[in-house]
Order: sequence, then structure tokens, then C-alpha cells
Amino acid sequence: MDDAVEQQPFVLAPPAAPVERHGQVDLHLPAGPGPHPVVVVVHGAPLPPGAPDPRDWLLYRGYGALLAEQGLVAAVISYRVTDLAGLPTTADEIAGLVESVRADPRVDPQRVVLWFFSGGSLLSADWLRAAPDWVRGIALTYPLLVPLPGWEVPARFLPLDALGAGSTTPVVLTRAGQDKLPGLLAGIAAFLDAAAQVGRPVRLVEVPDGQHAFDILDHTEQSREAVRAARDAVVDLIRAD
Repeated sequence: MDDAVEQQPFVLAPPAAPVERHGQVDLHLPAGPGPHPVVVVVHGAPLPPGAPDPRDWLLYRGYGALLAEQGLVAAVISYRVTDLAGLPTTADEIAGLVESVRADPRVDPQRVVLWFFSGGSLLSADWLRAAPDWVRGIALTYPLLVPLPGWEVPARFLPLDALGAGSTTPVVLTRAGQDKLPGLLAGIAAFLDAAAQVGRPVRLVEVPDGQHAFDILDHTEQSREAVRAARDAVVDLIRAD
């Protein structure tokens, strides 16, 4: 991915939704007064030094518009991880941002999905371990589920270990078959095996020819279909009774 990642266009072109910025959260708002279900979008991490705010990337603006088009609020959050030892502080910060989103009167606080991308998926471990009942599902897109070589990550942030805690919150996982991030595909395979062993429901969206960040780098019908499939899976989770 080049240095202008924030300018790489999204593979779909949903109509832009109204966007409100509240501190570290951008709310992409659907039509109507609500309250609407909400998807909290957790971008990848760690970001390169000097990287623009991911809320301004065309990638996350695209996902925000895509979800708002379906009648959902998309809450795209902004955070920074500069030291992996600081992940506990970051996780607590994200939990606080989720609560602030749930408190918005236009949001249905009982219908929430958390959608993690890339390296941000390490932060899914707390929610995989013990999600509140208002979390209807957890989505993971080209997720890093085991630390990269040389990373020292606190044990709390190992999603595979979190699967054994007994939670049954369902998962949507998008796998890019040509992902070259070291260990990422092996980590996904191990996650799927572990989920099957403990009976965790996982809906798998496959992108066989996709690379990491296929949703901005591979402008193919396969990529577009995969993004739509992941969106539809999230909508199904959040609207299920």
C-alpha cells in the first residue's frame, strides 16, 4: 500500500451520508430520526507515523456510507497505538467511545455490532471473551489475530485465547486469500479451527484473489461482492431478534 492510503478509493460508491464529528467519533447517519442500530468501526493499527486520521480515509468513509445506506448508524472511531504495551489503555478508551455512541439518542443501544479491521482486530479480544448482550456480533476484516513476528502483545489481546471463555457472540470474518502480512492467514485458519472446537458461530466471507486491503486495492467484482456480503452479514446480525 502506498503512502497515500487515505486517498485510495473504496471499491463501492454508496451515496454519501451526513457525517457528524464528535471528538474521536464520526457518525455517518441514515435517514430518519431513529433510534437506529449502530456499527462501531475500529480501524487498523498501529498506524504509520504521521498517518492522517483514518476517519478521513476514503476506505472508512466508504464503509460509513455503505452502512448508513442500510439504515444503520456507522460510528467510525479514531485512536492511536504507538506502543503495544499501551493496548490496555487503548482498549479502555475504545470501550468508553462505544458507550458514548450508545448514549446518542439516535442510536439503539441494544443493537450494536463492532467491526474491526486489520491490526485493530487484536482489540477484539475483550469483546470476543465476554461481550455484553447488546453486542449482536463482531465483524473482522482481513484481521490480524496473532501478533506479527517480534511483537510483544499483552496476553489479554490474543483473540484465539479469548474464544475459550464461553461467549457465543457470533462473528463475521472476511478473509483475503492473497494476504501477505506475515502469519495473518495462518492466524485466521487457527482462529476458525478454535471457533469450531468451542462452537462459536462464524460466517466466513472469502475473497480468494484479494490482497490485504482488497477493499481499496483490488477493484474487481469479487471484491465488491465480498464487501456487500460482509455488509449483509452485519445487517443480519444487528437486525436479528
